[in-house]
Amino acid sequence: MNDEQLLRYGRQILLPGVDVAGQERLAGSRVLILGLGGLGSPAALYLAGAGVGELVLVDDDVVEISNLQRQIAHTTAEAGTPKAESAARRIAELNPEVATRPVDHRLDEAELAAEIAAVDLVLDCSDNFATRFAVNRACATTGRPLVSGAAIRLEGQVAVFDHRRGGPCYRCLYREEGGEAERCSESGVLGPVVGIVGSWQAAEALKLLLGIGESLTGRLLMLDLAAGDCRTLALRADPACPVCGDHGGA
Repeated sequence: MNDEQLLRYGRQILLPGVDVAGQERLAGSRVLILGLGGLGSPAALYLAGAGVGELVLVDDDVVEISNLQRQIAHTTAEAGTPKAESAARRIAELNPEVATRPVDHRLDEAELAAEIAAVDLVLDCSDNFATRFAVNRACATTGRPLVSGAAIRLEGQVAVFDHRRGGPCYRCLYREEGGEAERCSESGVLGPVVGIVGSWQAAEALKLLLGIGESLTGRLLMLDLAAGDCRTLALRADPACPVCGDHGGA
């Protein structure tokens, strides 16, 4: 590690459990971020700032002016630009040591499985159940840890599903026939709420990559910013879960 890297990451290297060895571990890590909107923006920037070696950025949407109230990886000048490319440029400005690979199309099942198998960890920052269930299945099949986040109005949640340990998984928490997820365009969201959730996702990802702290594995963090309340719920594996249960595909 050279002098410039020691200067850049010095405050992080001072942390117990990180040191130079942990920083080098981050530099050798690859993380997939699905969704570069309100959650993915802060998550990607904090992981880049921390020195994660490579970020695979997946989003098939383009930047719109209505995004900018909360999606801090993008700027007004980039309206109409694919979000994956916009986020990659912001990361390069923040930390040119971090490699990025923007993917600006929707991944089919085979592509998703291949991308997830090639990384160390996945952050699901998407906004719809179909993607969340597909990502969960692929992570279970490949044994990759999944950090999941969601936010709406003044509420948010974060969970970690470490598929190296088995269940519970995202499918244990939500049924696929449960309907569509609420969207910010319909219900609204306060910008800092997605910032907090995305930042928490980044923190959980770094803890897993470094092997420090107590992760949210097996727990659901629930945030209510209107009430100023934060609590966690223990999650149980569903023996009948078609993904991680006794007869699941994992």
